[in-house]
Amino acid sequence: MSAATVPALDADLTAGLRRLKLAAMRQLAPELLVTAKTQRWTPEEVLRALVEAEITARDDSNARARLKAATFPVVKTTDEFDLAASSIPAPTWAYLTSLEWIHATENLALIGPAGTGKSHTLIALGHAAVTRGHRVRYLTAAELVETLYRGLADNTVGKVIDTLLRNDLVLIDEIGFAPLDDTGAQLLFRFVAAAYERRSLGVASHHSFEDWGRFLPEHTTAVSMLDRLLHHACRRTTPRVGRGTG
Repeated sequence: MSAATVPALDADLTAGLRRLKLAAMRQLAPELLVTAKTQRWTPEEVLRALVEAEITARDDSNARARLKAATFPVVKTTDEFDLAASSIPAPTWAYLTSLEWIHATENLALIGPAGTGKSHTLIALGHAAVTRGHRVRYLTAAELVETLYRGLADNTVGKVIDTLLRNDLVLIDEIGFAPLDDTGAQLLFRFVAAAYERRSLGVASHHSFEDWGRFLPEHTTAVSMLDRLLHHACRRTTPRVGRGTG
């Protein structure tokens, strides 16, 4: 049936659906009601079809909004991930893609040289989390510190941290790509400490944990930050991968 022959909804129904913000129902209802009459659907079948259409439309809209809010630089998915070419054991990858570590408020730490797939892994797992309804935010370490610096300048750094931690998962890429000054290191530590046992963090760095003192000016800051990051963490290094706590 062409759109021209589908009778429009009565004006009061259209207005009511618009007021209730049921856009999918409002769009689908005219043609669906014609189909329902032709095929003699029960009232329950009509209602079910309309409700399912609205739920699907809202889920799709929410997923698009979450994906946009995540600010991934590119889109990578777990389907694209070549596990055979990775150093990640299959059981560890199965655990990571299950996303149980997010529910458990565990962290993910990826350590290895450039070109070993750390960013791809972070983004792919973040994309999977978005798809399954989690709120995710991706930033490089430089972007995170710059954001916190702006908050420090106008005395809103606490609010900035709280806003970021409204996400279920925060991904921090390229840690150690550039050295931090004392203030930047303290801001990064403050963020990690605020997230501790509250939200999951995913971090990636080409520096081994022993070398974090190279870009953090204070050894005690590095130790304290790693203590919080790794207390509940899945850790991937190159060429081995380890998962553990402590």
